[in-house]
Amino acid sequence: MVTRVLRVDALHPDPAAIDEAASILRAGGLVAFPTETVYGLGGRALDPAALARIFAAKGRPSTHPVIAHVEDEAGAVALSAHWGEAASRFARAFWPGPLTIVVPRSAHVPAAIGGGTDSIGIRAPAHGVARALLVALREPIAAPSANRYQALSPTRAEHVLASLGGVVDLVLDGGSCDRGLDS
Repeated sequence: MVTRVLRVDALHPDPAAIDEAASILRAGGLVAFPTETVYGLGGRALDPAALARIFAAKGRPSTHPVIAHVEDEAGAVALSAHWGEAASRFARAFWPGPLTIVVPRSAHVPAAIGGGTDSIGIRAPAHGVARALLVALREPIAAPSANRYQALSPTRAEHVLASLGGVVDLVLDGGSCDRGLDS
């Protein structure tokens, strides 16, 4: 497979590029996209086949959880068996942004996302491309860093291609990530 790359403006991504990426995700594909920290390897968070494809692409052990990206606190509540007041306070104070909140996983969420545990890590990214993709897809995106397991996390599209080229369907190239550290 040849990985396609679409260059997008980080603040105002082209809606056609975002719609194409959302269509790939809906079809069970994988899309790498920038967040404010690193590039994520995205697949539909509630689709066990997409989750399996993420783990296989990364060479990641199935016991290592992956983060679910959501648009906002309401999206996080929908994935949680219990979203307490502390989680709400953190979400209101730091989202959108590079904070992952770990809570009990709702029964309808595949166990694979939590590495087989009863918990789930959730974040609402601030990056314009990530947010546009979440809005277009209208469902959570599982997105660990877009690199092979235990390799350096990618902060540019070129890093994604060097690590996962040929196993990811599309890379949305939004330039360099601001922070360069996983959330």
